[in-house]
Amino acid sequence: MTIRAVVKGVGHYLPDRVVANSDLEALVDTTDAWIKTRSGIERRHYVAEGQTTSDLGTRAALAALQDAGLMPDDLDAIIVATSTADLTFPSAATMIQGALGMTRGFAFDVQAVCAGFVYALTNANALIVSGQAKTVMVIGAETFSRLMDWTDRGTCVLFGDGAGALVLSAETGQGNTADRGILSTDLHSDGRFRDLLYVDGGPSTGTTGHLRMEGKEVFRHAVEKLAETAHAALEKAGLSSEDVDWIVPHQANIRIIEATAKRMQVGMDRVVVTVQDHGNTSAASIPLALSVGKARGQIKQGDLLVTEAIGGGLAWGSVVLRW
Repeated sequence: MTIRAVVKGVGHYLPDRVVANSDLEALVDTTDAWIKTRSGIERRHYVAEGQTTSDLGTRAALAALQDAGLMPDDLDAIIVATSTADLTFPSAATMIQGALGMTRGFAFDVQAVCAGFVYALTNANALIVSGQAKTVMVIGAETFSRLMDWTDRGTCVLFGDGAGALVLSAETGQGNTADRGILSTDLHSDGRFRDLLYVDGGPSTGTTGHLRMEGKEVFRHAVEKLAETAHAALEKAGLSSEDVDWIVPHQANIRIIEATAKRMQVGMDRVVVTVQDHGNTSAASIPLALSVGKARGQIKQGDLLVTEAIGGGLAWGSVVLRW
């Protein structure tokens, strides 16, 4: 018998403010057509004044708990993937823990930018498989609108705010690919490429900074590395692209999503796409897409999913799980 980290519930939260491409035409030299053609994005959500990353994460966590039929104190741990925590410290995870009224267990943040949720899922799986925890909440939450340079039309139109959450619990499986839960993971990073995607500020510099990106280079690395990590994770699980019911990718850019699916020889009819409605929400994009995909009736129990993401670092990875 094998211990698996099985999905028990999923949820998401988006800020009320919806910003269409046309709304950005007044702020920066761009057009709706330019944004849609290059990214597939049509709208995104922005936080209100005073609204924080932990606020979004808490709302998503409550939705996931409701979906799972659990209470906060049923959780052993909370892992939050974010690059935009409210404060330098404490962690967003402990702030969410407090907001939920969870009085036991432990909580911590993971920072791997857009790949953060994949990294957090891998950590949650390790905690469950090793017996360190039985039930873990994994949250991706971001307020990337606060990092934008509103004079840089190549980046400020791409990002949005939001949060998604997943509850994983230990269950016993047969140790084969028919098991529900996480079947394999694959993580990578390469700091040589740090200048391709970064924020030019932080606590030790004394400034918050703005997001900077070499778009063409990021695109090239993304398509190559995402397909490679997805294939590697499938191979580790003893599976292939033909076995995949849904790819649930990081929602950065429709062209990256399409190119990656083509390399994996998976049709777009088997890809969950939400980038048009949310933009790039960094670590929140995969759990958002999982929650929306379930709500749409796309993702069903027993489906085989591949999630993959790449972000600043560069950091990238993938997870294969059966829903």
